Amino acid sequence: VQLVESGGGLVQPGGSLRLSCAASGFTFSSYAMSWHRQAPGKERELVARITSTGDFTNYAGSVKGRFTISRDNAKNTVYLQMNSLKPEETAVYYCCRGFGDYWGQGTRVTVSS
Repeated sequence: VQLVESGGGLVQPGGSLRLSCAASGFTFSSYAMSWHRQAPGKERELVARITSTGDFTNYAGSVKGRFTISRDNAKNTVYLQMNSLKPEETAVYYCCRGFGDYWGQGTRVTVSS
């Protein structure tokens, strides 16, 4: 199993980023996928989750209405579109399979002017 995140970087407050997580080594379309984040000095937290078919999603309250999780099962990829980013959302963003049996290495997002 391999999960590889990409798309992080430096963005100004109010800006947008789209993260991608490319999966391999398992039947991607059979698993729910999640995005989590860990800010400096804080515990890792769930940001968003999507079911295996993409029919259902759920979000942390703090990101609802600004972030969108989606997936393309033909490309074995899950995405996180992040809009109206805030400085306090600076963190390393991770994708994981299901409820967290496999994790990617993370991609760093810095929100700063």
